[in-house]
Amino acid sequence: MTDTRTVLGTCHHDCPDSCGWVATVTDGVATSLRGNPAHPFSRGELCPKVNRFLERVYSPDRVLHPLVRVGPKGEGQFRQATWEEALALTAERLHDVIDRWGGEAVVLWGSAGTQGLLQMSSLDQRLFARMGASRQTGALCGATAGAGTASTLGSGRASDPADLRFAQLVILWGTNTRLTNRHLWPFVEEARSNGATVVVIDPLRTATAQAADWFLQPLPGTDVALMLGVLHVLVRDDLVDHDYVARHTEGFDDLAERVAGWTPERAGAACGLEADDVERLGRLYGSTTPAFIRALIGGEHHEHGAMFFRTLACLPTVTGQWRHRGGGFARSVGVWSEDQVDGSVFDAPHLAGERPRRAIDMTQLGRALTDETLDPRVGALVVWNGNPLVSAPNAGLVRRGLERDDLFCVVSEQFVTDTARYADVILPATTQLEQRDVVASWGHLYVGWNEAAIEPLGEAVPNTELWRRLAAAMGYTEPELFTGDDDLVALAVRGIDLPQLRRDGFVRLDLPEDLRPYADGGFATASGRALLRNDGLAALGQDPLPAFVAPPADARYPLALLTPKRHTRFLNTTYSAAHGPLEQGPYVELHAIDAAARDIADGDEVDVGNERGSLRLRARVTDTVRPGVVAVPWGWWAAQHDDGATANALTSDAKADWGGGVAFWDTCVEISRPTTGRRPGA
Repeated sequence: MTDTRTVLGTCHHDCPDSCGWVATVTDGVATSLRGNPAHPFSRGELCPKVNRFLERVYSPDRVLHPLVRVGPKGEGQFRQATWEEALALTAERLHDVIDRWGGEAVVLWGSAGTQGLLQMSSLDQRLFARMGASRQTGALCGATAGAGTASTLGSGRASDPADLRFAQLVILWGTNTRLTNRHLWPFVEEARSNGATVVVIDPLRTATAQAADWFLQPLPGTDVALMLGVLHVLVRDDLVDHDYVARHTEGFDDLAERVAGWTPERAGAACGLEADDVERLGRLYGSTTPAFIRALIGGEHHEHGAMFFRTLACLPTVTGQWRHRGGGFARSVGVWSEDQVDGSVFDAPHLAGERPRRAIDMTQLGRALTDETLDPRVGALVVWNGNPLVSAPNAGLVRRGLERDDLFCVVSEQFVTDTARYADVILPATTQLEQRDVVASWGHLYVGWNEAAIEPLGEAVPNTELWRRLAAAMGYTEPELFTGDDDLVALAVRGIDLPQLRRDGFVRLDLPEDLRPYADGGFATASGRALLRNDGLAALGQDPLPAFVAPPADARYPLALLTPKRHTRFLNTTYSAAHGPLEQGPYVELHAIDAAARDIADGDEVDVGNERGSLRLRARVTDTVRPGVVAVPWGWWAAQHDDGATANALTSDAKADWGGGVAFWDTCVEISRPTTGRRPGA
């Protein structure tokens, strides 16, 4: 008799939508995966890449057994091994590194390839504390935006993005909503159907920009200048909620003095817009209620990314938009879930004893791996939930580090990624259909349950089981290293009806339906007031008031490079394996003015390079970018396309102003016609 059942789950990708799904399983095989129509946010729709997720699960290229390297690093030559052999080798090499140089010589790189309570980061925190490994710090995205927001509001908490449906003005600032937050777009359309104006502000002419009522295209990294110009108009034209400012803010007079010099003419000149556009935006924002600003993480990928969000948070504060449902500002709402889904309970610093644990910044992995003065030097690298050779900046330096013969590298993966090709041991990881987890969204206020729909394929294991096995192989015996998944959930999830969560697949956080966090003030600062002037920033070497610093320029490399997500299949690097052949390969977009100045025609092969690396790509001449700006879409694997054509071979690994992020988009390049037949690669 055929056994067919449906299993509820939640998408695990690093995406704000965290969609609910329904898997159909027949005789132990998943036969379909569709959106959960009952989910209040995703409403039964999955994006194109997840609609094809079963192709990934059952791909013949999946890593389903432990692998041990047999060829030179980077060539991807491995032999199958048993778990016993792979774990014994891993434990032996890790112990050797620890015995020689101490636990700090072991470095970690875990990211958000599986973004769930258990499988993103839980038992790993305990295992590597016990090992005394270096702590992973920094963040590829999110942390800088949160820190910048908190410097004005006191925390990263802000409005519910779904409430923009009540707005009369929706400003999508530095976010390609239709592509990277697609399930929010119906809420935008609902607002527009009720009379709202939709404004998009972005250095790229995106699919979202094309659907806007008004599109503004500032130069990359100049948004703060535009915000200061808007604040100038608000103060000059008395479009300020003086009652709200008097009762709930500090530093307004200082802010008003600062922006007095930021006329629309000055702001427009700084960001490459007409003064009339700055005037119009300021008056539109100051005279429309409710007005909602939506941003994601694009604005933080600059050296002054925290200042972007610090200044942006001032706009709804001086206008009192926080009073109104459909007003305010929203970025990640993940901070709202922290009280009810608390991953910090997995931390176990006591397991490290008195041993110090140095910090290694994940955004500067290449520097750490190649720094011969680092004491102790990195002797082992453990990678999971990510592909740093594609996702981390300055990828050429990362590659040089991975090429070290004296570096032991172990990678937990589902496919042989660019990074995994340099591993000494690859350990097979499950997909979301093969593991249990709880997913707290950063784009809406629902927590999702993910039930394993099928048994793990081959010998793949969830991350939690990997850490238990590795702890045992290392000879560790502390009970907290072997906690089961159900017990981990019970420990971290609070105030949520777990039976209901498992039954329905989602539960709304215990928050008001009408979430206006600062309608009556109550900012999470010492005074309870929003800090339009924040003197605490001086200790970080930052201006206490919103301030604009022009992005870097380099005469050798006169073009500003952006590395956007251009296609839904490439929103995560994990899909390059499955969908790469469907695309024509990476390319570079440039404006006709820049193309003509370099004698480049559409379709020409060109070299795009700077001091970090060089890529040979096909040129696309387009008005998507402004003159002086070029774009290389992100997401392709180097091993699959054109000798290492990964966008992050070019990007900057300089740190953001505060918050731990990295300035990917403060990158300058030059484009030229090839002078030789060589392919420069990454």
